[in-house]
Amino acid sequence: MRPTVHDVAQSAGVSLSTVDRVINGREGVRASTVQRVEAAIRQLGFVRNLAAANLAKGRVYSVVFIIPEGANSFMRRLESEAREAGRQMAPDGIELGVVTVPAFDGHALAEALNRLDLDEIGGVALVATESPPVRQALARLHKANVPVVTLVSDAPSFQRHRYVGIDNVAAGRTAASLLGRFLRGVKGKIALVAGSMLVRDHVERRMGFDQVIRTEYPNLEALSVVEGRDDRMATRRIVEQCLDRDSDVVGLYNIGAGNLGLIEALSERPVERRPMVVAHELSAHTRAALESGLFHAIINQDAGHEVRSAIRTLRSLTEQRTLIEGQEHIRIEVYLRDNLP
Repeated sequence: MRPTVHDVAQSAGVSLSTVDRVINGREGVRASTVQRVEAAIRQLGFVRNLAAANLAKGRVYSVVFIIPEGANSFMRRLESEAREAGRQMAPDGIELGVVTVPAFDGHALAEALNRLDLDEIGGVALVATESPPVRQALARLHKANVPVVTLVSDAPSFQRHRYVGIDNVAAGRTAASLLGRFLRGVKGKIALVAGSMLVRDHVERRMGFDQVIRTEYPNLEALSVVEGRDDRMATRRIVEQCLDRDSDVVGLYNIGAGNLGLIEALSERPVERRPMVVAHELSAHTRAALESGLFHAIINQDAGHEVRSAIRTLRSLTEQRTLIEGQEHIRIEVYLRDNLP
């Protein structure tokens, strides 16, 4: 049988309440006692079963996902997956909440983090915006031993425990390789559209894109990034302006969202004046754009996998379990019209 907290308490010569305080990282236990309990845990191979502990004590383990609000279809899918995971996990004494904040707004994200009750929260997963207020808010959670994972967009210099998402530099390199192959032998410019260069995932994708275009495809020139704030109308406007201004644009990489606006801008142009397009995230409208030939490739990430991986990661940090790394790897998926699921 698996060792229990009773076995740990007996081996360490302490009470169950002392073991509970050590496991949960609470204060009030002498350093020598903590060392004794931790030694017993290692010797016995004790692994904390959070769900069983919650049910036995009538406790609720609370996890919060903080996701940007708005019309971004990928973020809405991420939110939907998180809410569904919450419904499935409720019988195990795990409460999963979702909070939405304005996109690219560091102050709003920090306020949402600071409103969390440190005595109630068990873990946090957030789409990160790098700003001083967010750094301070995460430091507060770290001091309280609250596990934090970043989703989709990382903040590696901040106090978080793990990033869950695709390698965004590799995603940008993939986009450049696709457009380079599509446009082999063609000379011209590539338009780059981002939501905001204030978030790391968009910055890293641009960096990866430049690495490949500049070294492998000298026939192509990447233009300066224009920002559409992942907004449909703003993206449509800046794409129209870019294509009207630069008649030699032969390719377009949409680094972020706002794909509906991009589709509308391209649909109004003659077929012979449309660039080759690589964009992110498979949705109903990007699927239709691929099928019609308006888009040429989609780089996708599995929102459901990211949500489940974030939950497993937070629980592993709380229960001091080892993750299966292969299970948590978020793959970069590439879809053409020919391999749509």
